[in-house]
Amino acid sequence: MKLKVDLEDVLEALELRTRESNYFYYKKTGEVFMIMDDELRAGEEDPDLDKFPEWQRENIKAAVDIISTDDYIRLPDDYEIDDYSIMEDFCYSIEDEELREELLYAIRGNGAFRMFKDKIYQYDIEDQWYDYKGQKYKDIAIEWCEENNIEYQEN
Repeated sequence: MKLKVDLEDVLEALELRTRESNYFYYKKTGEVFMIMDDELRAGEEDPDLDKFPEWQRENIKAAVDIISTDDYIRLPDDYEIDDYSIMEDFCYSIEDEELREELLYAIRGNGAFRMFKDKIYQYDIEDQWYDYKGQKYKDIAIEWCEENNIEYQEN
């Protein structure tokens, strides 16, 4: 049986990821879901579910399953997706040399993401940026699907 996933679910996970969140694809259902670091840590131990709030118990059960089976595939995380490089590549894609250089200067040093965001709004190119970033994330999602032999569907 070929695995399947809705590409929008993968894209949403890539866009919403944080350093403390982990997204997994469940092979049996084709669903993508999130588990926080502390829930994964709890799943590594023999968790007493009564010690956790009701809303967290299902994720901890899933964490135990993730650790003890091969029914899950981790989606790319912050360490595998280099948002800075995507931002830098966007800067290099700008044809206007003066604007390109200003954007490249803005992303050097501390506060690079904030400075970049300020500049794209200042020059009214935020739509161009979000389209570019969206396409890069889509490329990453498709590559992940292909590497894991998962068929994807687009809506």
